[in-house]
Amino acid sequence: GDVKNMRQRHTAAEGQARVELLNRAVLRLVNFPLPTIAMVDGYAVGAGSNLALCCDLIVASDRAKFGELFCKIGLAVDGGGTWLLPRLVGMARAKELIFTGDVFDAAEALRIGLVNRVVHAADLAATTRELAEKIAAGPPLALRLDKQALNRAASSDLAAALEVEALSQGLAIASDDHREGVAAFFDKRPPKFSGA
Repeated sequence: GDVKNMRQRHTAAEGQARVELLNRAVLRLVNFPLPTIAMVDGYAVGAGSNLALCCDLIVASDRAKFGELFCKIGLAVDGGGTWLLPRLVGMARAKELIFTGDVFDAAEALRIGLVNRVVHAADLAATTRELAEKIAAGPPLALRLDKQALNRAASSDLAAALEVEALSQGLAIASDDHREGVAAFFDKRPPKFSGA
């Protein structure tokens, strides 16, 4: 949230209502059926950082900054940070970032696995668009199935993950996209996936 608007006192119910609204956005973004990409240029701190973490991939400019600043202003983490951050950087690093509220640069974000790519600010939009186009050219059904499987695997055991993979592969192998992918492979041409 905007720290300037935090000068007035709020009730617990107001704070909870604000976070519940944010939670709906977090769930919609994390559960969006196709891959999502956050493009970060400048500061992504607090809930802004956690909204970026909701995306499947993060491309940051070399001037991007990240941080879980909640503790610096007497707040608890929101925006899914306690669930998302440990899955990307590990529990020990997540605790350090949350407990200190330190702000760090894009190079450090890349080093700890928070972001996928760091590029010059002038190249950020083009690089992100290129990545999005590459993914969008893929088979929509398989991408949806893989995203669902990856999201479920984060909170399941290996046996459950293998079962989801088998079910997903059963759907994918019977799809028009699979037939098109195989035909394109043998025809030595780019596939034209339909999502069916």
